[in-house]
Amino acid sequence: MSFLGQHYRTYALDFWGFGESGKKRETYAVQDFVSLVGQFMEQLGIVRAPLVGHSMGGTVSLSVAIRYPERVSKVVVVGSPIVGSSLAPLLKLAGYRMNAFLLFNMMTPFRMFMKYHYSKAICSDPRFPEMMDRDLSKTTLASFLLSISSLRRTDLRPMLNQIKVPAMGIYGDKDNVVHPLQWQPMKEGIPQAQIVRFENAGHFPMLEEPKNFNDRLRSFLDEHRTVPLRKPALPDNITL
Repeated sequence: MSFLGQHYRTYALDFWGFGESGKKRETYAVQDFVSLVGQFMEQLGIVRAPLVGHSMGGTVSLSVAIRYPERVSKVVVVGSPIVGSSLAPLLKLAGYRMNAFLLFNMMTPFRMFMKYHYSKAICSDPRFPEMMDRDLSKTTLASFLLSISSLRRTDLRPMLNQIKVPAMGIYGDKDNVVHPLQWQPMKEGIPQAQIVRFENAGHFPMLEEPKNFNDRLRSFLDEHRTVPLRKPALPDNITL
């Protein structure tokens, strides 16, 4: 965000039930978050912008490009599942009600496990355990359960051919949260998509190889840059 903010007017959007966003909803499905992005852009007067999404945020970004094609000028996904069955087994198991209920009723040992063991298995950045623990502390049982359940059932393959804007998929070859070959269905569905693979990174290439990641991302966003339909000081960019 700090890097993109030097070059774009950049917005970071917390999905319902996560981060600083509202926690009281009946549903937290992928399509709810797609609607949220549309409402967010409408409220801020953002007519059209690039979307950059990590993990589920990328799945949502592609879905926004399908549902609201007039709002999206480019789309970048980072370690995002195209098919929900590509989620790691542990994450898929956590998307079932009983499992999620047990985890959240043992929140202290669960957070300790995630912080001191699992976090180190999915990202080599030494800052990540604290970041993951902070994010987990701002997540509710309902949002965690329902969003993962919805993501697990998602399959974007039949709709990817509707995406006509420039697209980029960034995937770490050592990703153990989302299957690292999820770039393949993206490329099959969006033939014009650029695919960038990080041989030594996992699910968080922006943390593990920040300079290379930022250079590739900015190069893609700057390519054929057009004047935005509103008039901010810098072009819009939304990160999910």
